[in-house]
Amino acid sequence: MEKKNKPYSIIFIGAFNIILFITMLVYISVYAYTHKVEMIDNSYNAHQALLKKQNTRGTIYSSDGKELAVTLTDENGDEKRDYPFGKVFAHAVGFATNGRSGLEDLANYYLINSDISLSQKAKAYDNGEKYPGNNVYSSLDTNLQQTSYDALSAHKGAVIVTEVKTGRILAMVSKPDFDPNSIERDWDELTKDDGNTELLNRVSQGLYPPGSTFKIITALEYYRENHEAYKDFSFTCTGSFSNGADTINCYHGENHGKLDFTKAFAKSCNSAFANISLTLDKSSFNNTLKDLMFGDVIPWDMSASVSNANCDENTSSGDMMQLAIGQGTDTISPLHLNMITMAIANDGMLVKPRLIDSVVSAEGKVIKKYDTENYKRLLSVDEADFLQQLMEEVVNTGTATRLKGLTYSAAGKTGSAEFMTSSSDSHAWFTGFAPCENPQIAVTIIVENAGSGGEFAVPISKRVFDTYFGVD
Repeated sequence: MEKKNKPYSIIFIGAFNIILFITMLVYISVYAYTHKVEMIDNSYNAHQALLKKQNTRGTIYSSDGKELAVTLTDENGDEKRDYPFGKVFAHAVGFATNGRSGLEDLANYYLINSDISLSQKAKAYDNGEKYPGNNVYSSLDTNLQQTSYDALSAHKGAVIVTEVKTGRILAMVSKPDFDPNSIERDWDELTKDDGNTELLNRVSQGLYPPGSTFKIITALEYYRENHEAYKDFSFTCTGSFSNGADTINCYHGENHGKLDFTKAFAKSCNSAFANISLTLDKSSFNNTLKDLMFGDVIPWDMSASVSNANCDENTSSGDMMQLAIGQGTDTISPLHLNMITMAIANDGMLVKPRLIDSVVSAEGKVIKKYDTENYKRLLSVDEADFLQQLMEEVVNTGTATRLKGLTYSAAGKTGSAEFMTSSSDSHAWFTGFAPCENPQIAVTIIVENAGSGGEFAVPISKRVFDTYFGVD
């Protein structure tokens, strides 16, 4: 006789299937809610096109209330995105035609959605009008942005200005640039070959040899291994340092004479730091590089390049000497260097940088407010204090004395990064913060193929600091 299934088996299987279905439904619902921004922004999502037909794209504002991107509608109802500042905010604000970039991409979900009240939606519907999209208030400051843009002038390079305690980005400039108002007309020219870099945001996507700004990291490693014994350091610079077949020259062969550690840093002595590199523990140095996010994705919500600096047991003495002075295969983005500077100025804590302060509906209702977000501690309070003092000395007696004796105090590190073998061509770097006693902003600058950081990048930083502190 054939054995029949018992009733409880059928009930169990049915209950299991129902629970499984409910679990899957809940998971899909939760995922859709928590990932709604990514899902709407996905190019395969047809709902995005529907929102664009239903809603007028919202306005992007600066932190001081100026329109940075606004949708204009002509008498025929045709819409056009307008950028009142033209090229000045090109990479920070971006564009929304032929794809998206910058804030136009980062805030797209909010800009194409409308959170006005149902009564206002009903009124717009009755009048045959589109709903006004949400508005985005950025952290960008028009005065600092304009100053940074003007100071960089016709040079290729980048400027990034941040608040060290909040992560708010006050200015972001990259050159060469483009005019977002004519992006559609200029698109073919801008994208016709790989050598065209106008669309590249050098702040986050550019990778450069850090040059002597990397001595911040070498100094940190030396301090971690030696602590207060760094005060006993002594080196006599003759303009170059050799180890076997490897030779490191100071910038333009300058002879710095007898130096302690602080003076070696302030004068940016390549010879002293090449000598220091041979005393460092390679495994420990590699851990420091990891702590500072080299080889890792930095905390940034848009496209960013990964900086590179390697140190292991196979690293030769010659490569250690190059590493210590920011040459060889070392690369870093201006944004990454600015983050390290922010952390030093903020007692070792890195705050995640951000471009958006809030999202507000067309009726003035706050939809989302972006708060300060601590990312992680990059270095201890003691280590941060040590580096702050070193960077203050760079301004007082070193390569950034153009920032000395002002109505505010500043600290920083210059760099002249060689980027071609058998050549004296170099990029000019500066990264620093102000004021020293209570750091508020961090400024990082690179000027391509300009030469000395002290000569070309520091004056730009002074103009930025002057604007921030209201100095005429």
